[in-house]
This record gives sequence, C-alpha cells and structure tokens, in this order.
Amino acid sequence: MKSTQVVIKTLLAFAVILMVPSCAVNPVTGKKQLMLMSEAQEIATGKQYDPQVVASFGQYQNDQLLRFIQSKGNEMGKLSHRPNLQYHFKILDTPVVNAFAVPGGYIYFTRGILAQFNNEAELMGVLGHEMGHITARHTASQQSKQQLGQLLLVGGMMASEDFRNLAGYAMQGMELLFLKYSRDNEREADRLGVEYASKIRYDAQKMADFFSVLNKMSGGSDHGGIPSFLSTHPDPGDRQVAVAQQTNRWKTSLGYSDWQVNEDSYLHMIDGMVYGEDPRQGYVDRNVFYHPELKFSFPVPAGWKLENSPLQVQMAPEDGRAMMIFMMGKQASAAETAETTLKELNLTAISSKQAKVNGLPAIAVISQQVSQNQQTGEQQAIKVMSYFIEYGGAVYIFHGVSNDADFNTFARNFESTMMKFNRLTDSSKLNVKPRRIQVKKVQQNMTVANAFKYFGVPQDQMQELALLNNMELTDRLQKGKLIKIVGK
Repeated sequence: MKSTQVVIKTLLAFAVILMVPSCAVNPVTGKKQLMLMSEAQEIATGKQYDPQVVASFGQYQNDQLLRFIQSKGNEMGKLSHRPNLQYHFKILDTPVVNAFAVPGGYIYFTRGILAQFNNEAELMGVLGHEMGHITARHTASQQSKQQLGQLLLVGGMMASEDFRNLAGYAMQGMELLFLKYSRDNEREADRLGVEYASKIRYDAQKMADFFSVLNKMSGGSDHGGIPSFLSTHPDPGDRQVAVAQQTNRWKTSLGYSDWQVNEDSYLHMIDGMVYGEDPRQGYVDRNVFYHPELKFSFPVPAGWKLENSPLQVQMAPEDGRAMMIFMMGKQASAAETAETTLKELNLTAISSKQAKVNGLPAIAVISQQVSQNQQTGEQQAIKVMSYFIEYGGAVYIFHGVSNDADFNTFARNFESTMMKFNRLTDSSKLNVKPRRIQVKKVQQNMTVANAFKYFGVPQDQMQELALLNNMELTDRLQKGKLIKIVGK
C-alpha cells in the first residue's frame, strides 16, 4: 500500500506532464484535436493507474474467462483504429455492475457485469464499446480535462470538505478511472463497439439487448444496486434503435453467415462465479463487521452506513457529521505506525497513550488539524481519535473524524468501536460462504417461474433471477436450455 506522500508526488509529476498541450490526429475521425498528452504519455498514465484499480477492488480469479477475454480482445484490437496499441484486460472482484477503460489500453470488467451477461456476444459488444472509448481517445481527452485536485482525491469520499486531507489511503484518482463520458462519446463508442464486435463475427445486436437489461436494472435490485455503467456511461437516447441499425449495416457489408452468440459456452465459463458481496472479504451482521480471512471483528454504530473495499472500511452516520476509517498499516509496530501516520496526514497530537484492546497492544491518539477557511479567513479545526492495534503480525488503524465542535458528541461512538476490535474465532462467522452463479439445464419444457421452482429458488428471489437471465417469469423454456440461478 503506497503512502499518501508517495502517491501525491507521483500524481503531481503526472500533472506536470499533462499540462503540455499538443494537437494530435484522432485515430477514429482523422481530425485534429487538442490533447494534453501524447500517446506515450497516455500509455504511461494507464500503467500508473492500473495498480491503483487492482488495489482498490482486487482481481477476481477466473483464468478460463480471462484468457477468453484477452484472446478476443487482442483479436478485436488488431482490427480496431489503434491496432498497434497493446490492450490489457482484467476482472475486478466487485459486485458493482460496470465495465470501464483508462487511457493507454486498459479495460476492466467487474464480476458483477460478467455475471449479468448471458452470452459471448453481449460481452464482446461491451468490450468493443470500451475499446471504442480508447481508440477514439475519449479516455485521454477526459483525463486532460481533470483538475489537479480531482486527480488527487475522490470527490465526496469524505463526510465533508474538512475531512479530505484524511483520504490519503483512499482510492486516489478514482474519479479519473470512472470517467463520465458525454452522450456524443457514448454514441461514438456504441458505433465502434458494433463495428469491432461485428468484425470478429459476433452479433452486435446483443449489445443493445444488454443495454436494455441495464435500463431495467436502474429500477433497483438486490444484486449490487443501480448499475454504475449507467452513471459513468450516460444513455445517449434511442441506443437500442441506433445499435440495431448499425448492426444491420455491418452484417450487410461483411456478409458473414455465421454470426456468433454462444450462450452455452459463456454460461459454462461463469458457472461458479461469486455473485453479490463476497462475505469472505468482510460483511456486516447485526451491526458487527466480520472479516473471516483476516479473523477480526468490530461493532458498527447503530444507524451508521458502512462501505467496504480492499483498501479500507468507511463508516458514517447519515448526517455526515463524522466518519470512521479502518485500514491496515505498513509498519510492524503500533508506535511506528502512529508516528508515520500523523506525519503523513499532517496531524498534531494532543494526547497519546499506550492501551490494551481485548488484550492486544495498542496506541491511542487524539490529534487535530487546523486549517484556514478560504472564504471567511477563519481558522477551522477537525479532531481525530486514532487507535493503532497490533494483531496477527500487522497493525490495524482506526480513525474517527469530526469537526472540533462535534468531537465530544461522537467520541463515544469512536471509542466503542475501536475498543471492541477483537479476534474472530466463531466458526459460524469464519466459515461463511459466498453466493455463486449456478448454471442449470432445464429438464423439460416449462415457464421460467416453474424452472426456478424446480431448482428451489425462493419466491422472493425469482424476479431478480429472471432479470439475471434477461427473461420474464412467464417466458417459455425449451428442454435442455441453460439458465442461471444463485446458490452456495
């Protein structure tokens, strides 16, 4: 895990590079456009951010599926408008339904979106769409527009502006990674996705079918919420109609007779994939956060919301007047971690003491950070309660943050959570299993609802799983049809 100072220095160096404007020819349009980076700088930027993406989400291991994506992606890349660019593909370990690209040829699929696809053609359409953002240099152009402050910190991550100086361990640069494109960019990426998928003989109409599924999902569901794809890739309107028209033109132009969809082969590749949140990486049960892999637990204040990522856990009340951050330190001892952390976050210690947390050695620190309000000129302060706890050969860090005026109000919440950090030994909590995609073969002609009933799907999950299969519960299935259900 990089320190705050190292990351900031690296990003500052990149920001200086990006300030040199140049005119370049767009590979897709053939027209000149103002760009703040060369292709070499674009590739270097992608290499810089790739480790941050992986660290923020983790990689999901499905070697067969990744090899398939890499193989087809390489084939598609050679037929794209940037055939000499090396493309990189990774599967991220998150249930969020999204796919995105960063400058320089890096394309990411979440396991959430891969679970939602029902055939190879849908995957290839979205892959072509993301490749289109790269070949048309949408990713590079969008990064050129980012402000330096947006490069350094994720907007809205902290409970208020006062807390952003404490986000050093957070997902730096994620605003850059989840670029929001214009509708014109989306139309062009759709058009390029159809072209690229068609050129490797996939039925690009399936991309439009998948966009229809995403629009249905935007009504809300239990499998990861509204798909982030729709917030980062705004619907340009009439998407399905436009994709269908473009698909028909390419089918006529290319004249292939064997347009691929490949449902069964795709479903076999995702059979067994983790679905939804993976409790082995941490989960909340009755206001207690459990981490089976690292074998610890701590309580979550009643009414507080919790966000879990591989880098840190964040907790905050709904009014946003306070926040707790939990993470792992780099140093071997609590004392060394405390000293380093205070320096990195520019915190001034008010008090410090040695402590025991359920028998584990710890350092407890109260600190503050004083800054000047740029609008009023008045000084303002935040206070931080931090616990540095040694456990299992590592140091775990809690930060409880609020404005000086609110600190005493929330101090009890902070201390109650931090002092109750404990070893996890309960086998029922340690051995929790994730839900997984299970591919089943329908044994006779029946409706989707009856098939789900046959395979033991609870009634309250049927609508969710119908959407997962891009079907209606009343649709008829033929004997031998493969469908997805979810189990453990």
